Amino acid sequence: MIRYTLICDHDHEFEGWFSSSSDYDDQAKSGLLTCPICESVNVEKAIMAPAIKTARKVEARSEKAKMAMNTVAAKIRDEISKNCEDVGDKFAEEARAIHYGEKVARGIYGSTTPEESASLSEEGIEAHPLPDILVPEKSKPKLN
Repeated sequence: MIRYTLICDHDHEFEGWFSSSSDYDDQAKSGLLTCPICESVNVEKAIMAPAIKTARKVEARSEKAKMAMNTVAAKIRDEISKNCEDVGDKFAEEARAIHYGEKVARGIYGSTTPEESASLSEEGIEAHPLPDILVPEKSKPKLN
């Protein structure tokens, strides 16, 4: 398969996959190629550089992926902040009270020791650690 970047007469760029270069030529001559944006039939190959992996391209992709993950993490943090209560170091106590019906069920987050976390698990109380990137800012300890 060959991938070409195509461009229409309205400067819309898009990709086309062809079984061979002659397959592209045949489709172009018979008017089968149309722009998916404006439906123009005046489509030709765009100037393309060969697809060579360079450290810079890999780094740029990594940076884009990192930015996308940070955006998603920020949305999750916002949802946690809006919909859950920060119970601080009373997490295990609050989780038990909710589990046993002593307190109203609600979303909570906070901190606990590894021993308390293991104890909650043994009691069948579902609790999961949050990666630091997902912990809302207001509950993170201040560094001096």
